[in-house]
Amino acid sequence: MENIFIRRSIRKYQDKSIEKEKIEKLLRAAMQAPSAGNQQPWEFFVVENKETLGKLSEISPYATMLKEAPLAIIVLSNEERMKFPEYWQQDLGAATQNILLEAVELELGSVWLGVAPLKDREDFIKNIFNLPQNITPFNIIVLGYPKEPQVNKFVDRYEADRVHFEEY
Repeated sequence: MENIFIRRSIRKYQDKSIEKEKIEKLLRAAMQAPSAGNQQPWEFFVVENKETLGKLSEISPYATMLKEAPLAIIVLSNEERMKFPEYWQQDLGAATQNILLEAVELELGSVWLGVAPLKDREDFIKNIFNLPQNITPFNIIVLGYPKEPQVNKFVDRYEADRVHFEEY
């Protein structure tokens, strides 16, 4: 539970590569996520090339940290794997959350950059990587070793007035 409570969006990273073993752990965590009917419609595009990360940073004004990040994982959906297509975004959201929580476990910083359902952002990524028609980008997860120490700390966000028992 500690990882849930201390996870934060981290946008500044050290100039240090992430080890292959850690990348695999992040992807393994993602693939343990629940999905509708166990359809597991996800695929993952791992980007470490600095030039490509720089290109990706142009997707939105909120993506500038990609220029300095050592790693991005693009979470993709594959419509050919969908038994329940209306739930693909929920499935990929769960996979994304697993990556974010595993990043905390691995002492990495991360931030989730939204892509879907914005068609211009989806097309931007499809064009960079020449993705097939059946593949839709869901988001970009930017990862790296945090530049500032101890950035993950507990902030109590619990609000009792948002909880309803049996009636509104």
